[in-house]
Amino acid sequence: MERITFSTDDGITIVGNLYKGKEGSPCALLLHMMPATKESWETFAVQLVDSGYTVLAIDLRGHGESIGTTERPIDYKEFTDKEHQATIHDIEAAVRWLRRTQETKESRLVIVGASIGANLAISFAAKHRPATAVVALSPGLRYHGVSIESATAELPSLAKIYFAASDDDEYALSSVRELAAMRSKSTTLRELHDAGHGTTMFEKSPGFLEEVIRWISKNVR
Repeated sequence: MERITFSTDDGITIVGNLYKGKEGSPCALLLHMMPATKESWETFAVQLVDSGYTVLAIDLRGHGESIGTTERPIDYKEFTDKEHQATIHDIEAAVRWLRRTQETKESRLVIVGASIGANLAISFAAKHRPATAVVALSPGLRYHGVSIESATAELPSLAKIYFAASDDDEYALSSVRELAAMRSKSTTLRELHDAGHGTTMFEKSPGFLEEVIRWISKNVR
């Protein structure tokens, strides 16, 4: 694993963990939930590499190591909705970094997000076409000002998306049902039982992590 850094268009330094696969392999970008960090993806990232991917997990602004400078520290707990929305610049910069250093094409990139990370992944895919494949773990119709109803509707019909939520996470479950119903093609909806929220579902639902990797392996090559 290699620690990497890059800058966003609005001047934030983002820190990530790069898990390097074989040269020319497809890539995965991992976006954590709050208040987690890039390290929350460790097990998933290692297994993705074993499945033939290069993986980048980043600390979103205000989290982990992506907290600005001593002169200008940033903390997600103090963000306004507008500042949360600006986090999409982190994803834009991460994809640019992957294109530049790994020669990644969007057709060979999957973005995996948990909670607000899932919302950001969908927002990015809708804004930057051709859309990437997206795995959305416990998204919500709106988290901290990051709304995704219109973004989901704007995704190209051929864009591949995997929604997942657990029945003990009522808001996320109702959200994924509504979002999946908006799309008639290239959409998978997975409902889990008593599995918690976001990446916690990997820990509480045996076999779910491997199921997600199988979906990625089938759809992003």
